[in-house]
Amino acid sequence: MIGRLNHVAIAVPDLDAGIRKYRDMLGADVSAPQDLPEHGVTVVFVQLENTKIELLHPLGEGSPIAGFLEKNPSGGIHHMCFEVEDIRAAAKKLSDEGARVLGDGEPKIGAHGLPVLFLHPKDFDGTLIELEEVAV
Repeated sequence: MIGRLNHVAIAVPDLDAGIRKYRDMLGADVSAPQDLPEHGVTVVFVQLENTKIELLHPLGEGSPIAGFLEKNPSGGIHHMCFEVEDIRAAAKKLSDEGARVLGDGEPKIGAHGLPVLFLHPKDFDGTLIELEEVAV
């Protein structure tokens, strides 16, 4: 069901410092910051040859990343994102097998302009999983 690894997301307490680490220290191609108010985050993508790293920083009141950073003040891996061909079919199959889809179960538009859903970390060995429907 899952396709390729789309990205690994890392919550960072200082977005500019995170950008400098990947761009200047590691020589990676880093996108411009993108605010996603509906998700409560500002993101940048570090483009790698075989996948991406998403740097997440809190945006606005009630950002889920703010809570994560309170528990992990120096940041850390927040989630992994896998591609799926049909997000609704994937969500149904996973729900039927006992996995919990977070939120209201309806896909939201993510940073790539594509539908995304998140799966409860307790159902995946403590790892928050994002599913992103690939554009076909």
